Amino acid sequence: DSIEDQLDTKPLLTMVRPRALAAGLATLVGTTATPTAAFQSLGGACARIGQRSLTSLRPVVSSPRPRGSATAVTMNFWSSLTAKKEVNYEGLAGLPESFAKEAATYALRGEIPTHSKDGHAIATFAGGCFWGLELAFQRVPGVVATSVGYAQGHVEKPTYGEVCSGATGHTETVTLIYDEQAVDFETLCNVFWDRLGNDALRYHQVGADRGSQYRHGIYYNTEAQKAAADKTFQERQAAFGGRAIQTEIEPVGIAWPAEEYHQQYLQKGGQSAKKTAVEPIRCYG
Repeated sequence: DSIEDQLDTKPLLTMVRPRALAAGLATLVGTTATPTAAFQSLGGACARIGQRSLTSLRPVVSSPRPRGSATAVTMNFWSSLTAKKEVNYEGLAGLPESFAKEAATYALRGEIPTHSKDGHAIATFAGGCFWGLELAFQRVPGVVATSVGYAQGHVEKPTYGEVCSGATGHTETVTLIYDEQAVDFETLCNVFWDRLGNDALRYHQVGADRGSQYRHGIYYNTEAQKAAADKTFQERQAAFGGRAIQTEIEPVGIAWPAEEYHQQYLQKGGQSAKKTAVEPIRCYG
């Protein structure tokens, strides 16, 4: 069935952020579709819908109709919206491209390790949209690999849609592994603060992204990381004077990797992840 056949009614289209809508449509049109491709498909579908009524979404309960009828399509679409779309942890990329697969192994075991299986230290940060922050860390010499996901929440196996609802308590995070001989945690904290900028003063907001899922924080694994995080916090607080920083400094909880299409998203879209790259990071969506 075409997208316009499935989109019987969708009055909420104008109320959903494009990035969240595109991500959801990636699931609707196929798990291999990127959010950008899904959004393009939506544009074409909306143009073809024309003057169709978009007033309500009603599953029809009546006598059976042939497969492919309007009733069957509506019911299938309703089911697709209400069914939980779990993250395919087995399908996540692994090292050296991504830390996501290994991170999933720890999360599924309920573990919060301080080091990866190869002995690299682990760090977790939250700075609004995880795409841009991930690319910033990918460019840092000494950072071995990264993954994006969801941490500091109270629900197991959270999905992007659930986190966006604000109901799970998670925030979007970047978890990375780094070579402690090449870069220290204090340097990583300063990369984070530089990326965050004046948004450090905003409560549950970075740029135009608002909500508890976009709150910013440094989530430490060890007392040494906590000491470095506190030191850089105080330095940045002094620079802001009497304006209070809203960034969390907390022990990290279980960090659940996000869906594969979110991993290294900006790099996949053509932006440079080379070490010391200086091109501006464009966090589109």
